[in-house]
Amino acid sequence: MQKTKYARRYSAKLKFQAVLEVLGGKDVAQTARAYDIHPTSLNHWRSRVLESGPELFSVDSTVKEYEKKLADMERLIGKKEVEIAFLKNFLGQA
Repeated sequence: MQKTKYARRYSAKLKFQAVLEVLGGKDVAQTARAYDIHPTSLNHWRSRVLESGPELFSVDSTVKEYEKKLADMERLIGKKEVEIAFLKNFLGQA
């Protein structure tokens, strides 16, 4: 393995697969070696999954949050369109 001064980046899929193996009963060190990951990183990912586990299944609140953001953005776009139309009319470009 080539050492660099930059932190390695891992895909979300790889992280999830490695964490699933550890949660399934495999040894952390063994799994880390298999994926060429530092065991500390793997433990950190596992902790994050365990802490945020309930949120993974609370799709309703996440969907509602995104729907609210979308509605806010649509309202803002509508407001800006009205402002643009007003300014075009005011400047005589309509």
